[in-house]
Amino acid sequence: MARSDASRPGAPLCVMAWILLASLGADAAPIVAVDDAGHEHRLAQPPARIVTLAPSLTELVFAAGGGGAVVAVDSSSDFPAAARSIPRIGDVARIDVERLLALKPDLVLVWRHGNTTRELDQLETAGLRLFRLEPQRLDEVVRAIERLGQLLGTEATARPAAAALRERLVALRKRHANDPPVRVFYQVWSSPLMTISSKQIVSEVIELCGGRNVFAGLAPLVPQVAIESVLAADPEAIFTADERGSTTLLRRDVDAPAFAAWRRHPRLAAVRGRWLYVLNGDAISRQGPRIVDGATAVCGALDEVRRERGAAKR
Repeated sequence: MARSDASRPGAPLCVMAWILLASLGADAAPIVAVDDAGHEHRLAQPPARIVTLAPSLTELVFAAGGGGAVVAVDSSSDFPAAARSIPRIGDVARIDVERLLALKPDLVLVWRHGNTTRELDQLETAGLRLFRLEPQRLDEVVRAIERLGQLLGTEATARPAAAALRERLVALRKRHANDPPVRVFYQVWSSPLMTISSKQIVSEVIELCGGRNVFAGLAPLVPQVAIESVLAADPEAIFTADERGSTTLLRRDVDAPAFAAWRRHPRLAAVRGRWLYVLNGDAISRQGPRIVDGATAVCGALDEVRRERGAAKR
């Protein structure tokens, strides 16, 4: 009978050596990722020193399990709590380039259309790796966590975190797919009066909950509108983001200063029904993991409108 390879003298050592070499080769495989500007990045190993230049990016990195590698953040990064103790290196208007360079980061995460181009050019000229990320839809927020997990070598944390968010979004879509529509006006700013079009992620949140953004068809991302246009659209619910930094996710607040102009129009459906809501701005406006919390709150508010609207008709 012929002897098997494994039974030959020295064969086990050869097999072990082959397995070791194979595992080393796998570990040495570069990380390849394409950012939202279409730039391909090849990293020999996961970055150990990360800088984030937007609060949404900070939240996404922490959700993906990479918070321990963050060495600096922008001045608005305040969530999760661990981010508040990380050094600040500027904001969307100005980055402290010298201080950032002194930190010697392996990776700088950039909000693609939010950070200043001139200073980003300086960072790239200095040889830093800039990864541009800007999820613009709800599913892209979830996917961003998965992408960061691959980029940062934290997939074991990122995959389940993304899966949990995706499951919540699927459940919201399913639950509200056949809900009676509610006309919604989302007030970004009261003076000048500004709203959102369908291109903005908050409009997708409204649609997800069975709402109808009354200005979805406008071309700009954040268009300016006239009071007369809002009155003509006669929204049944008006939402705005809290400008005072409240930690409350959502509150029904007819007396909020942001709604002063609408209280002068008692025939407006939203005022008549007292369906005026203030949202936590960070949870609804940041394209990060908490936007799913914001979506859940918006859906709850529109459910409230439907219940009370139905009761009033009976």
